[in-house]
Amino acid sequence: MNRRRRTGPQVRIAWSSGVRKPRGCTAQLVRAAAEAARVVGGDAAPQGALSIVFVSDDELAQMHGEWLDDPSATDVITFDLRGEGELDGPEGELYISAERASAVAARRKLDPLRELLLYVVHGVLHLAGHDDHEPRARRRMRVAERRALALLALPAPRRRRSS
Repeated sequence: MNRRRRTGPQVRIAWSSGVRKPRGCTAQLVRAAAEAARVVGGDAAPQGALSIVFVSDDELAQMHGEWLDDPSATDVITFDLRGEGELDGPEGELYISAERASAVAARRKLDPLRELLLYVVHGVLHLAGHDDHEPRARRRMRVAERRALALLALPAPRRRRSS
């Protein structure tokens, strides 16, 4: 039997104008998405096209208000683009605040790229069906985040408020 090997999502990364891009980060960001998909595995794992767009705090807050009826600042917004029962085509889009990652990283005395990697993992987990609104679900999501970050050889994040 010839089985097709799952390789993870095909990732496209874009940076909004005026948003600073850390040097040499693209390969690490792509790998973070792949490792998060690997952690969830199975049919929930994103396998198609995945777009990751890094935007400013203001842009993400505007999107948060428009699409989720909450104009407050946030770190990641995930859009699942799959139709009902659709397995082919784009899986989703992640919009990530690069400014928030820099600010949080500075506060935690971490590398901003490390915080961006956490946000990518977090967004992919949302796309795979994880939720962080209820305490029990949030704990499951944090466990999955730690597993994905461990695959990237990064330390687990300190506790943070839910997004």
